Amino acid sequence: MRASINRPPTPNQEEEDKEGKEASLREIINLKLVESGEKERLMELLRERLIECGWRDDMKALCRAYARKKGRNNVTVDDLIHVITPKGRASVPDPVKAELLQRIRSFLMSSSLW
Repeated sequence: MRASINRPPTPNQEEEDKEGKEASLREIINLKLVESGEKERLMELLRERLIECGWRDDMKALCRAYARKKGRNNVTVDDLIHVITPKGRASVPDPVKAELLQRIRSFLMSSSLW
């Protein structure tokens, strides 16, 4: 069964109980990032770094290869996302992840959330 792109799978009750506190902390952090405008700045930084390291071009090439393999008219955006997302997440360079994590930590320290 494929999960919908717009709606994550429904967690079972045990997972929900375990992650209840973590999710609320995640929500608080996300809210602070959005309110301050830092989330948009982080997203822009991530875009720039992924373009600089060639990640974006690699993902385009994977999408094109998949579309050629399946036939241009037989591929949907959902299909591409389903196939490319795991490869894309796994191929983000470690220095890019580290820089982004450091920026998030700095934000949390400066806003007294950590």
